[in-house]
Amino acid sequence: MNLRAAQWRKQIVTAAICLTWPLLVISSDDPNLSKEQIKQFLLTAKIVKNSHANKGVTQTVRLTLSDGTITHDASFQSIDVHKPTMQLASGTEVNFVDSYKYNIAAYQLAELLGVDDMLPVYVERKWGGNPGSLSWWLPVKMDEVERHKLKLTAPDVNAWNHQMYRVRVLDQLVYDNDPNLTNVVIGEDWKIWRIDFTRAFRLSKELRNPEDLVQCDRQLFEKLKALDGNELAEKTKRYLTKDEVKAVMARRDKIVARFQQMITEKGESEVLY
Repeated sequence: MNLRAAQWRKQIVTAAICLTWPLLVISSDDPNLSKEQIKQFLLTAKIVKNSHANKGVTQTVRLTLSDGTITHDASFQSIDVHKPTMQLASGTEVNFVDSYKYNIAAYQLAELLGVDDMLPVYVERKWGGNPGSLSWWLPVKMDEVERHKLKLTAPDVNAWNHQMYRVRVLDQLVYDNDPNLTNVVIGEDWKIWRIDFTRAFRLSKELRNPEDLVQCDRQLFEKLKALDGNELAEKTKRYLTKDEVKAVMARRDKIVARFQQMITEKGESEVLY
């Protein structure tokens, strides 16, 4: 093990200990399950334990599930708040929504775009008499806030940037009105996941931060261009309104147009990877 790898391993352990929200999986089994197997486990496994998470304001509950063979934790969010106006630190938001449904919609959209590997699997399930989103608890070591505090840099900067560019594209597409670095979480192998979309899918047809769109995964770009509004509406009909779907598609158009303009100006090799 080289010095840099050793330092990384030491710092990542320190970060995990320092976190106030215990993000490490406490499962007795950590199986290599397919996406569909994880979905079925989340939907059908017995809930044997629960505890409230210490981070976030979306009433997150940490549940332990078991099917008799596999035991694994999951994150449950049942928040579903709708208000005509809401006073936020950034100002007053009209038609405010904070809903677990957007977690599921974000995952379904990510599936259509082939980037669902950067989100935990989300399904809808009831617990405590309330419906909510249930997601596979991730083997996370830290979030982006902790990484910045520790001044850590990924050993493979190019691979890290390619992951972040995909996250940024999804963020612009879903228009999350509560973007924060605690919702970008990192595994020991520098795997990035994007979590918690309860304040996403605003009705704006503009991009929130178009300057964040620097490069794009080639396959993702093709999927963006091929994204069909009717298919998206059908897939997310229980979680997104028609106007929310229209807003997604309008932002898609702007994302594609921006990358196409960049390709014209800089060349494809400078924009797509």
